This record gives sequence, C-alpha cells and structure tokens, in this order.
Amino acid sequence: MAEEKHHHHLFHHHKEEDSGPKTPGDYEKEVKHHKHLEQLGELGAVAAGAYALHEKHKAKKDPEHAHKHKIEEEIAATVAVGAGGYAFHEHHEKKTAKKEEEETFGKKHHHLF
Repeated sequence: MAEEKHHHHLFHHHKEEDSGPKTPGDYEKEVKHHKHLEQLGELGAVAAGAYALHEKHKAKKDPEHAHKHKIEEEIAATVAVGAGGYAFHEHHEKKTAKKEEEETFGKKHHHLF
C-alpha cells in the first residue's frame, strides 16, 4: 500500500507544490495572510499583557493568594513576549513575500495624478 501520509502541522507553513509560476495574486494573498497572522500575534500580546497587569493588581488586593497571582502574572507576561515574537516573525515573513513579489514582477507604482 503506497498511500501518502498527510501530517498535520501546528501552523500552516507548508510548502506548496510547484503548480507553475506564482502570479501577482498569489503574492498578494501571501502578504495578506502574513499580515493577518501578524495582527493576531499583536492582539495576543496585548491581551496577555493586559491579563498580566490584571493579575498584578489582584496580587496587591488579595494578599492571601498573592503567590498564585504572581505566578499567573509571570506566565501571562511570558505569553505576551512570545506572542510579540510571533508577531515580529510574521512581520518579517510579510516583508519577505513583498520583496519576492517586487523582485518577480517589479515595484508597483501608484500614480496619484
């Protein structure tokens, strides 16, 4: 049985089969995809940062459970840094896709007048 196994990856960074040369629309789609993921990373960083501040406030207000709140604050801060790093990574991927498009099809000129 020569069946191909399809592996599921955590993120959707898979290489596409070469079905011919890429069109300008393919690059625009890729740039839009990375922009969307970048924005999700930024949103995650903001949300985790806000939760870390919330837990810091709870640690001050609830001295009986302060240690638990401090630990949750540190975890949320770590998640915020990770999400920020992911947003930065996607920003770099977006720039790379734009650069590939410019190298392949030339720079777009927006004529305003």
